[in-house]
Amino acid sequence: MPTRVCRSRSIFLKVLASCILGASLSAQTALDTSWSHYGGDAGGMRYSRLTQISPANVSRLQIAWVFHTGDVSDGKHGKQRSGFEATPILVDGKLIFTTGFNRVLAVNPETGKLEWAYDPKIDPTWDYGDALVNRGVGMWFDGARRTQTRGPCQRRIFEATLDARLIALDAATGVACADFGDKGEVSLRDVPRYRPGQYHMTSPPAIIDDLVVVGSAINDNNRVDMPSGVVRAFDARTGALRWSWDPIEKNSQNPAAGNGTAQRWQTGAGNAWSIMAVDQQRDLVFVPTGSASPDYYGGLRPGDDKWSDSVVALRGKTGEFVWGFQLVHHDLWDYDSAAPPLLATVERGGRQVPVVIQGNKTGLLFVLNRETGVPVFPVEERSVPQSNVPGEVTSPTQPFPVAPPPLVPQTLAADAVFGMNPVDRETCRGWIRSFRNEGIFTPPSLEGTLVVPGNIGGMTWSGYAFDPAHNLLVVPTNNIAGVAKLIPRERLEEAGQSGEDGDYAQQTGTPYGMYRRFLQAASDLPCTPPPWGMLSAVDMNQGTVKWQVPLGSMQYFGGGHEPVPAGSIGFGGPIITASGLVFIGNTFDPYIRAFDIQTGRELWRAQLPASGNATPMTYSVDGRQYLVIAAGGHPKITEEALNDALVAFALP
Repeated sequence: MPTRVCRSRSIFLKVLASCILGASLSAQTALDTSWSHYGGDAGGMRYSRLTQISPANVSRLQIAWVFHTGDVSDGKHGKQRSGFEATPILVDGKLIFTTGFNRVLAVNPETGKLEWAYDPKIDPTWDYGDALVNRGVGMWFDGARRTQTRGPCQRRIFEATLDARLIALDAATGVACADFGDKGEVSLRDVPRYRPGQYHMTSPPAIIDDLVVVGSAINDNNRVDMPSGVVRAFDARTGALRWSWDPIEKNSQNPAAGNGTAQRWQTGAGNAWSIMAVDQQRDLVFVPTGSASPDYYGGLRPGDDKWSDSVVALRGKTGEFVWGFQLVHHDLWDYDSAAPPLLATVERGGRQVPVVIQGNKTGLLFVLNRETGVPVFPVEERSVPQSNVPGEVTSPTQPFPVAPPPLVPQTLAADAVFGMNPVDRETCRGWIRSFRNEGIFTPPSLEGTLVVPGNIGGMTWSGYAFDPAHNLLVVPTNNIAGVAKLIPRERLEEAGQSGEDGDYAQQTGTPYGMYRRFLQAASDLPCTPPPWGMLSAVDMNQGTVKWQVPLGSMQYFGGGHEPVPAGSIGFGGPIITASGLVFIGNTFDPYIRAFDIQTGRELWRAQLPASGNATPMTYSVDGRQYLVIAAGGHPKITEEALNDALVAFALP
């Protein structure tokens, strides 16, 4: 297991470190009062045509109800800490969502009263890497069971669990569907090099036709031969495996880097741990993939490592590879495609083009033709810094879109650092002067490399939302730099006992262990100039940024400070409504906010029981619009209190 150093202020760093509608709106429900997928629709647009809550009255929103799940772990008694990052879906008059313990709950959308609960009884003591976290469920309707008296499991809820099971439940009752797999569940553990806990699921399954598609989350940095990142589709009725696709080719004999001899090409992961998108009409599943293992040394995985760090289109019925686009070649920075793909339509050359929008932790946005994967805005392969580490062969170039522009800084000079006082500023300057620092894609080194942006982005699993009325993509981003250092194996144990703040990992099977941390001075605040969190609106027809505003505050992070500049690191995505509102939690301060889609002006905020580390959703019941968000706090920041509240807002 990795040797870890976790002091109070580096806990935050460690946490963060380890840490979608088709071409038209017709994919939504008839009256568009529902939110039937994690991203609102199967293409993840996160857009609702509801207008009752508007810029004119949003300031009058008040709490309609609060539901407490009861599922909170503070990390004691052998359990990991828990998070509450789920986005509910509205199905047959019930709000259905998951907790960090993988319990599936259904509550009344008007009152918040519990309707049913299902407990898969996971073992909370396993090392799940991302803490006790699950972000939601998928839903499937069995059209073959249309009868006057609906039978059990005609509408099914699917959950993929932390302990690697796929579970099917009756949406009406929460009872396991007996005809699915073994009494309602299918094991997902039959993958090469499976290890309990290190191979797990945190995202909702994708549904296409009569298939349920799942990826996996795989712990970072442990060793070379991590589990396979295979993507699989199962029959929604029976649970039978229908197809599988591995992002990375099976290990084979390949030339060793630089010496012409043969060696076994070793790696794993490249896994699809984030949310997938579906184009039902084109029979396509869009899969975002993460980095190959281990993250910071690639000498045993020469080449581009396709199809890690990519967005890939698979044929829904067969799993056949249709096209792929790699956002990062030979990743050495943990630059996953963490954000979900988003399906939209943009105007180019006077015609409507169906696209998939994919961002990643670099802060770059790629806009690709949905049918071919060809960039809609040009992408250039540009030369990048090369590695000086023995055994490593860096990709000579990386892809950069000509438009839209990067949404976060990709360089940091020593004289540009932030500090609350002269001591903090000099500390930050000293660090940066001591690191290899040539901007984005500077590879990890033995002396230590400045990584800009750090491995929480840029863009994270928080994703983005698209407004088809204004052709605007709203994106939250983080702005924090880090350091990545390779340590020869014979010196790793000594380094891990040095007492230096940060995160150490073995990277077993390579010549090097790894050390990383985010750059924060004694105040706990980042060395990067603020804002540390930003909300941006991008004109997707023009490829330009319409507005950017700081998002949230880190005023009270690490125990509180004198007034600090606005902008907060965070997680949790935005949604947009047709009335012209953007709703988002995301920040370390415990608020949910509303912004004007045209200007970015903040119109409303409301305090939550804890940080809203989740994406909200909205729906309407009997003409009344509700806004709901999970408020659970941040699972690995031990200084912050956790919560279990699902909070609903409505107009009085």
